[in-house]
Amino acid sequence: MPFTADEQPWIELSLVPEIGHRSVCKLLQAFGGPEAALLASRAELERVITGRQAAALRATRPREPVEATIAWLDQEAHHLVTLADADYPQLLLQIADPPPVLYLAGRRELLATEALAVVGSRHPTAQGLDNAETLSRALSDAGITIVSGLAEGIDAAAHRGGLAGNASTVAVVGTGLDRVYPARNRDLAEAIKERGALISEFALGTRALPGNFPRRNRIISGIARGCLVVEAAIQSGSLITARCALDQGREVFAVPGSIHSPMTRGCHALIKEGARLVECAVDILDELRVDLVATRSGARIAADDGPEANLLLHVSYDPVDVDALCIRSGRPAEQVMASLLALELEGRIAALPGGLYQRRR
Repeated sequence: MPFTADEQPWIELSLVPEIGHRSVCKLLQAFGGPEAALLASRAELERVITGRQAAALRATRPREPVEATIAWLDQEAHHLVTLADADYPQLLLQIADPPPVLYLAGRRELLATEALAVVGSRHPTAQGLDNAETLSRALSDAGITIVSGLAEGIDAAAHRGGLAGNASTVAVVGTGLDRVYPARNRDLAEAIKERGALISEFALGTRALPGNFPRRNRIISGIARGCLVVEAAIQSGSLITARCALDQGREVFAVPGSIHSPMTRGCHALIKEGARLVECAVDILDELRVDLVATRSGARIAADDGPEANLLLHVSYDPVDVDALCIRSGRPAEQVMASLLALELEGRIAALPGGLYQRRR
């Protein structure tokens, strides 16, 4: 989306070094917009922000950062989303400190879709990676955009699952969008830019500073209706995102695991505090009351695709029996058995000893 002149005051105000996002919001509230704040006298500014901040705002500043941002916005699929824009995420407006501007690379329309945050350990088990990717793909197929933080481990698996489904994925990063962190996720970031969206509140050129990542977590949870945690130690940064979600009034979900694994203790702690225990995607879809028949993404998972596609949503890589599938799907045993047979013949599930079934890769 080409740069427009209306965006320049937003860029200039947001790039003042001494003024953080909270102070920018104070100025917008006091003066009605960025242009008026930029033109205000120092005395007027000091009624709203500190004298040091007012001096920084009135000082002559280098033009290079503004010009670099304008040049970036002139590139294809690059956007600036401001608090004044109609498509600024509505859920994000409801949090205590929404970012005044968001830099976005990719599909801007994803900001208006139903979304779920999926987060977890940077050093997960193989099962944790599998759970994150499988759940994210099933949710994406059901029309839920997957939001995560582009970190290694669970975040990356969640993004891959979201990209593989119909609704895609959004990555909220802790750097400027002209940088990729960690560097090994560069190919994934390019895929997200092409088929999903990368967003950041940080100006171009911002490095991967430690304090940026806890700060961006409020956006990960803030643009989503809920937050799913897949593997997290007690001291995991993923629990910060879950706490943000709770503070913002969002639903929190957690995948349980072995009582002996330190990687699941954070999830178990959340479940003890009231998070919804998740065994399959439908546990989340039911809680969020998402319509599986027709979704905004265009995915059709129920009537038009037949009963087998609907039942497959309830079958995970963990073995499950017919009784559990009847409860999950709300269908009688004879219908579940017929669908299981069809799915087995298609090679999509495997029958195990003891009357158990399991999804196949």
